[in-house]
Amino acid sequence: MLRTMRLKMPASISHPVRLLPLTFFALIVLGTLLLLLPVAREGAGSPSFMAAFFTSASAVTVTGLATVDTSSYWSPTGQGIILVLVEIGGLGIIALATILGLFIGGRLGLRTRLVAQADMHVVNIGEVRPLFKRVAFTMLFFQTVTAIVLTLRYRGAYFSDLPTAIWHGVFDAVMAFNNAGFSLNRDSLVGYAGDGLIIIPISIAVFVGAIGFPVLAELFQEWRRPAQWTIHTRLTVWGSFGLLFVGAAAFLLLEWNNPNTLGGGGFGHKLVTGIEGGIMPRSGGLNSFDWGEVRPETLNIGVILMFIGGGSASTAGGIKITTFLLLAYVIWAELRGDPEIRIGSRSIGPRVVRTAITIALLAVMLVTVTTFLVMLMTDFDFDEVLFECTSAFATVGLSTGITPDLPANAQIVIIVLMFLGRVGTIAAAGALVLRRRIPRYHLPEEQPIIG
Repeated sequence: MLRTMRLKMPASISHPVRLLPLTFFALIVLGTLLLLLPVAREGAGSPSFMAAFFTSASAVTVTGLATVDTSSYWSPTGQGIILVLVEIGGLGIIALATILGLFIGGRLGLRTRLVAQADMHVVNIGEVRPLFKRVAFTMLFFQTVTAIVLTLRYRGAYFSDLPTAIWHGVFDAVMAFNNAGFSLNRDSLVGYAGDGLIIIPISIAVFVGAIGFPVLAELFQEWRRPAQWTIHTRLTVWGSFGLLFVGAAAFLLLEWNNPNTLGGGGFGHKLVTGIEGGIMPRSGGLNSFDWGEVRPETLNIGVILMFIGGGSASTAGGIKITTFLLLAYVIWAELRGDPEIRIGSRSIGPRVVRTAITIALLAVMLVTVTTFLVMLMTDFDFDEVLFECTSAFATVGLSTGITPDLPANAQIVIIVLMFLGRVGTIAAAGALVLRRRIPRYHLPEEQPIIG
């Protein structure tokens, strides 16, 4: 009798925390190979390696930065590959594998659930299976609704044939919900500037996609009883609406009379674009105006919004809204002299605070170092490079227009930033340090002078 031989992975590689970034990297490599096929390139000739590698990394990390024009460089086949990579990257390659396992085998292995838990930030391992089902349904529902709305508008006002309208509607819906910035138009959404029937549905899809799947699942059950929401859901929901209001108000105030952005439009045009300006920097990546033409103050607001990002376990990047608000509570408690961090009727443990501080400091370090490196490699201004690096780390996809002009070494830096921004700073760091050491003794305590 022949026995089935099983290949056993080394424990250091198969550890869930390390397997997560390795899986995403493998998907990037696979996407690169597919995009290198001659059929993926529009016209004669094969795609360049750097164009395929950068595009694949940007798609898998649901960023949207591009060194080549998606509408003219890639063929419909290449554009379809990008769409599939974005869809898989948004769902999470581990989540997709788990859902397939549910439908085929009906059961989850412990290691698979642990990896999925690390990817989706689920607290209770027993919640993984039902959560993945909600994830699949939620993505399909919102993308379908958005695609139908966009297709109807595209067919009625912009495209004469239905297949083109459907393709643009589906592509934009997938990009919007997954918070990716790829577009079938050379100028993204500029051709639809001020059209609320396009900009608003896309903005809503971006906003919902950036909320996070655990929060959406809880809202589905408890949306009528906000008092029953968990602290995580409260911080994410109210924080997201707060940043939307602040971002939109700041954008309207700063760009109201700028002839290159809002100055030439009417009140409705400005209002629609203002809502977009408050949502897209959080991780959307699509734009109906040129971010290279905004005021320096607006560019700085965009950097701040991108750095904060969206909700945990969402298609958004950044340090996440919960991390940002938790640090605000830490500062407030320290200023008041409170012995513990309290949010509502709950206290926050020191380990959570340490994690939030670590994420924020790692993010600041990565963006600072990479901004410095890209400035050494190029001649672009500081504000442009900072915006680009923050957009890459936060997997946003917005750009002032310098991405196609970056040299190959600077493109590698951006790819690394997009990768780390997708898998998460903690997951990337945890992949290098697999075990937490438990001290056998405690050293004497000492308090150095702070400040």
